[in-house]
Amino acid sequence: MKKTFMGVRLRRLREERGLTQAALASALGLSTSYLSQLEKNQRPLTVPVLLKINSVFGVDVQLFSEDEEARLIADLREVLSETQTGETVALTEIRELAANMPAVGRALLSLHRRYRESVERSEAMAARLGEDWPAAAPSPMPYEEARDYFYARNNHIAELDEAAERLHDAEGLAVGPLNAGLADCMARRHGVRVAMASVPESGGEQRRYDPTNKVLYLSPHLRVGQQAFQMATQLAFLEMGDLLHKLTNEAALSGDEARALVRIGLASYFAGALLLPYTKFLKAAETAGYDIERLGRQFGVGFETICHRLSTLQRPGANGVPFLFVRVDRAGNISKRQSATDFHFSRVGGTCPLWNVYEAFALPGRILTQLAQMPDGRTYLWIARTVSRAHGEYGAPGKTFSIGLGCDLHHAPRLVYSKGLDLGDARAATPIGAGCKVCDRPACPQRAFPSIGRDLAIDENASRFAPYPVA
Repeated sequence: MKKTFMGVRLRRLREERGLTQAALASALGLSTSYLSQLEKNQRPLTVPVLLKINSVFGVDVQLFSEDEEARLIADLREVLSETQTGETVALTEIRELAANMPAVGRALLSLHRRYRESVERSEAMAARLGEDWPAAAPSPMPYEEARDYFYARNNHIAELDEAAERLHDAEGLAVGPLNAGLADCMARRHGVRVAMASVPESGGEQRRYDPTNKVLYLSPHLRVGQQAFQMATQLAFLEMGDLLHKLTNEAALSGDEARALVRIGLASYFAGALLLPYTKFLKAAETAGYDIERLGRQFGVGFETICHRLSTLQRPGANGVPFLFVRVDRAGNISKRQSATDFHFSRVGGTCPLWNVYEAFALPGRILTQLAQMPDGRTYLWIARTVSRAHGEYGAPGKTFSIGLGCDLHHAPRLVYSKGLDLGDARAATPIGAGCKVCDRPACPQRAFPSIGRDLAIDENASRFAPYPVA
């Protein structure tokens, strides 16, 4: 196990609780001198001490998590690369900040987010000069606020997860396709009738609820698992309205549009948790070696739904593999991204073309695996596969996405997808990055943009295979 030094965080815990060093040492069953050495980073923080802190003070051990530290480092690297102050902040200094002063690091991220929002508002207003002046500055990217809401919570909403599991057990719902059970539940609990017919005046809608007549219309084009998901989503609004309202209002969101998007996201989260109840699903996932297609057949839902649910299994004391979930289109746009761990999704510079989520489009329907190493040396196992959705008649445009699911290399042996891969050979990993503008790999042949803050080696007498060579 890697030695973990968390002296500053331990001192902060003691100060927050108003304890002397002797009092904290006594509560943890340690000598005062040993605690003093921990606080001075002269000794590493051990697992038994961590568990004792959790049992005595109820403190989440994620406060002392290396994964959280790595995630903070990645976010700080991107923020500091955008500052353009003319001074490069060394990775060593960023690591020191994240390890010893995480609250300061998070404050810097919050300040940068507010700065970026101000810039976006200014640019939006400047673009409107000459037109009618808006009554108020437009809200900063509401859909990004919604994504950040779930990202900040490691894609795990405990209150909804527990409520969905209680409802699943109370209604006696089985494991597998739940259409009949959910329709019966909505009728008995809320007097709602489910009509499997074209949605009136739908314009392509998959679900439309008529609150006056208490009828939920579902498109007949939906597959069984999709029908169940839409019913469960509507049930979330009917059953969990107060909780959705509470969770949304507690979030620091810019306006009604962002709050509405977060509320819809929370309802979808509840739907996934109801179709795939935490305890039963985690047990099935562990038994199946996280075989996505096998789990899909067992629970009666699609590939994307299983992948998204796998990225939420972070209940304290009953954790699954901490996954990263991403959905991209052929143009490289990321329409969904959730992380239960520290992998960093860049806001600038696109994503990496060497990532197997893009290769999946060349082999539709086939599961691809990849060992991918980030510039900081951390290696991940990635699984990618395309999913397609059609709508309407022949010739009508459909949707095709690539779904990616990844985890840190040390979790890979728990997955069936590690079969045949040499997990111990560092050379087997593909070097990827979070995006060209923030990736510092100087010799990448696929680089599309120079790295921010790095001077280029410009020489009219020479040409190199890798573009944008660094001075």
